[in-house]
Amino acid sequence: MEIAYIPSPSQGVLHLGPIPLRGYAFCIIIGVFVAVWLGNKRWIARGGLPGTTADIAVWAVPFGLVGGRLYHVITDYELYFSEGRDWVDAFKIWEGGLGIWGAIALGAVGAWIGCRRRGIPLPAWADALAPGIVFAQAIGRWGNWFNQELYGKSTDLPWALKITSSTDGRVPGLYHPTFLYESLWCVGVGFLVIWADRRFKLGHGRAFALYVAAYCVGRFWIEYLRVDEAHHVLGMRLNNWTAIAVFILAVVYLVLSARMRPGREEVVEPAAVASGGGDSEDGGEADGDAVDLEKSESADAESADAEAPESDEVSESDEASEPAEDEAGSAKKS
Repeated sequence: MEIAYIPSPSQGVLHLGPIPLRGYAFCIIIGVFVAVWLGNKRWIARGGLPGTTADIAVWAVPFGLVGGRLYHVITDYELYFSEGRDWVDAFKIWEGGLGIWGAIALGAVGAWIGCRRRGIPLPAWADALAPGIVFAQAIGRWGNWFNQELYGKSTDLPWALKITSSTDGRVPGLYHPTFLYESLWCVGVGFLVIWADRRFKLGHGRAFALYVAAYCVGRFWIEYLRVDEAHHVLGMRLNNWTAIAVFILAVVYLVLSARMRPGREEVVEPAAVASGGGDSEDGGEADGDAVDLEKSESADAESADAEAPESDEVSESDEASEPAEDEAGSAKKS
């Protein structure tokens, strides 16, 4: 008897007249807005200017969408180029199919272009964006729920996902809600990065590397549960091997970066320093200390100047009294 389960939407698109409103697309769009909003707050706190995050995102987001779609199409090419398939479907991104590995890789290229145009270091910007990116992934995974896709193995757990669609080889039934598992894992990773960044003052791309490494750990076991068609290498799904490789690279970067460039960047956006804006959390305290020091030095100098005339007057009076005493003494002798 089915005591409890997570229902699937009867359809993933609503029509507002001739305009289709797709749940998958909405999840992606909301995720992008969350990433940019949180990234902007973190960038300003690091000493950057408001609006810089959005300007770079104009480059990073389109590149990321293209990269994510390319990875999906290349690794699942049989869905679009095998017999009976229409290759035009490869361009229908709203129907689902974005590989996070390709999205991050090509999105980084777009971000690099945007950062160079603004004259700021890419690693610092990536650190500011890291939690927002993983929160965006958490939101985006709900797009798979709307499309009834990327679920896991059969289960009778109370939180099982009920699949009702039978298109594209789906078998209606109860399955592990891997979209929910990954969404919750991404939320946890986001808070982990925020905590670690505050606790250890991560810089030079290490907050981003921590996000990548932690995400890969969760993606590995979640990928193991999935039952959708995928290419296998040595008995494991391709994405499992990708998660292992990316995890190793992220950990190596964390270790080497901490040794070669410890600490955090003092200046993340030169334009902010030139304009006198974009005070960071650490910079604000440092500036306040500098102002207090300057005030104390100024006060000492003023007090010294005020005392100087008195000492001069005393010395002059002493000099004047000495001749007078000599004259008096000589008069007595005479």
